Amino acid sequence: MEELHVGVTKSRLPGTAILRLVGPLTLATQFELENILRQIPDADIILDVYESPYIDSAGLGTILAHWSHTRNRGGRFAMTGVTKRIQMLLELTRVNTVLPVFRTPDEAELAFAGQR
Repeated sequence: MEELHVGVTKSRLPGTAILRLVGPLTLATQFELENILRQIPDADIILDVYESPYIDSAGLGTILAHWSHTRNRGGRFAMTGVTKRIQMLLELTRVNTVLPVFRTPDEAELAFAGQR
């Protein structure tokens, strides 16, 4: 059975959390990410997917739901560490046209800092 581990670290920016996914984000594993996101409801989120081999449509739905929630409350959300396989999913679904994506968490932090 697939497993997803979500590591949470504080960013250098106040009120920002970096979530690092290790494992696939799928229908079977999305609840792990959802549970973590519920524990930090008002944080700006940097979601690092570098160690996630793939994301299915349910996993992408979880990401988009939290991105939308974050935007609606005036927060910031970004993905980092996107591999070629995940980039293909983002392009096929055209999510890459709306979801902020950066190479590294450091780059996302710089962008967040510039938005203040």
